[in-house]
Amino acid sequence: MANKTPDRIRVGIIGGGLAGATLANALVVHSHLDIEVFEAASKFSERGAAVGLSMNAQNALRQIIPSAGDLLAKAGAVNMNSTRTMLGSGPAAGTFLFDIAADVDPGVIIHRASLLRELLAPLPQEILHANKKLAAIKPSGNDGVEVTFQDGTMEHFDAIIGADGIFGVVRDHVLQDAAEECAASPGGYWDSRNLVPFEKAKEVLGEKYFELDRQWGWIGDGAFILHDILENRTVVQVIISAVELDPPKDRKRPLTKEFLDQTLDRWLDGPIAKGVIELTLDQDDPQGYSQWEHKSTKTYANGRVCVAGDAAHATTPWQGTGAGLAIEDAMVLGALLSKVTSSKDIPAAFKAYDEVRRPRCQRIIDSSRETARIFCGRNPKIGLNPDKLREVIRPRWNFILGLDVEAHKAEAVRLLVNYL
Repeated sequence: MANKTPDRIRVGIIGGGLAGATLANALVVHSHLDIEVFEAASKFSERGAAVGLSMNAQNALRQIIPSAGDLLAKAGAVNMNSTRTMLGSGPAAGTFLFDIAADVDPGVIIHRASLLRELLAPLPQEILHANKKLAAIKPSGNDGVEVTFQDGTMEHFDAIIGADGIFGVVRDHVLQDAAEECAASPGGYWDSRNLVPFEKAKEVLGEKYFELDRQWGWIGDGAFILHDILENRTVVQVIISAVELDPPKDRKRPLTKEFLDQTLDRWLDGPIAKGVIELTLDQDDPQGYSQWEHKSTKTYANGRVCVAGDAAHATTPWQGTGAGLAIEDAMVLGALLSKVTSSKDIPAAFKAYDEVRRPRCQRIIDSSRETARIFCGRNPKIGLNPDKLREVIRPRWNFILGLDVEAHKAEAVRLLVNYL
């Protein structure tokens, strides 16, 4: 591969959220790759409040953008001194369970929109196309992929990478006849997220929770509460996640005080629930959103087309890995496509990507699902017993945080060499 001058290879990225923007950064630095990014919405934007990036996710981002530390600082990332886990309900409510110290995982919390802004900033504006909703995708003989957008325009690419989200069009093309059986389904929980001013959160929840820039998680009966700091310590994110027995068809439900009091009725004598309910309702039209996941995916690749980010491996958020997985995807795809010297080698690159990424991502999806049961007191062998919770929770992150990103990338390249 190294002795051949690479062909010009045209790559279309469908989706301009965090996954697509990170992927564009990973690919645009390679001179033989011509990149175009297509976003269905009228502008490039991100829904949701904040994401956490563990140390391994930050290391993966540095593989893509060496100045990632500066980028995260510009986006207002807040370093978490630790993650503290507590009991929020039951007879032992208020009991300290454990800390995950910063020297174990010096993670950061960052607003999604701010992170996307900084990821888009270094990209050439001429490769970013909004208002381009994908309508159809099909192979174009043996030499590429043809995509059609809802505005009637068509484009031809050597490769297509779908970063168009959990219900994206590209995933259905990749999975073909298996698309229906591998479709996303409810994860069994809903969550709500609100951003409130730092001083108000401190007043309502109590100053003791803000002596350090720390993430707080509260385990309890039927629900889990989390609060953390972002946007350079000006804003606090407040999250309620709870068991969902009746997923609404439109994946959202209005939140009222009565509903939240009922959801957290076994929490109300504890130290955190009343304040979090007050902060959750301090917004226009409070909503709870169903968590969905890909319980199985047969492949991430089909010929010259592959999927990344939530389009490949949507997971429930219980282990805070969604954004990190998208960054890892981009790192691996960047490494693989940097080695491809001819467009005919793209299927081999995408096959290597699938083989190295899918086992890790599916393991995290499955682990997150079980973590939800533990955090909501639904594992009958553990319940809300502090000693049992301490024993089972901490090791659940070891395989996630223990990824050697250099070795992971090298393994993908080794597979590519074998397939060529």
